[in-house]
Amino acid sequence: MPSSIAVNVRGALKTSLSSVAANVFDAVPETEIVPFVALLPANPYLEPNMIGTSTRVKVNLTAVVAVAGYNNAASLDNIERLVISILGLIPSGYTITSVSDPRPGDPCKWVTSRGV
Repeated sequence: MPSSIAVNVRGALKTSLSSVAANVFDAVPETEIVPFVALLPANPYLEPNMIGTSTRVKVNLTAVVAVAGYNNAASLDNIERLVISILGLIPSGYTITSVSDPRPGDPCKWVTSRGV
C-alpha cells in the first residue's frame, strides 16, 4: 500500500515541530491562533520519479509562520526567533530550500521538501 503523505510527511514533520512555542498545523487551520506554523502544499506539490517499476515522490511543502502583529519590531523579532527554532527541529530527510523575507503583518513562508 502506498505511503500516506498526510501521516508520513506532513504528520511526521508536525510531530517534529511540536516543541516550538507555536501552534503547529499539518493542514489549513479552521482558526488561525498566533503564533502558528502551518504545513501546506507548495508548487509543485508532488514530483514523481519512476525508476523501473518503483515510483518515488518528492513532496514539496510550504511552511507558513505567523505571529501577533501588535508591534512591527517585536513581530519581526518573534518571526525570526520562531523560524530559527523551527529550523533547528527539522528532521533528517527533509530539505529546506528557501526562507522568504519576513514582513510584519504578512506570514513568513519557506519551502521544505521530502522524498517519499
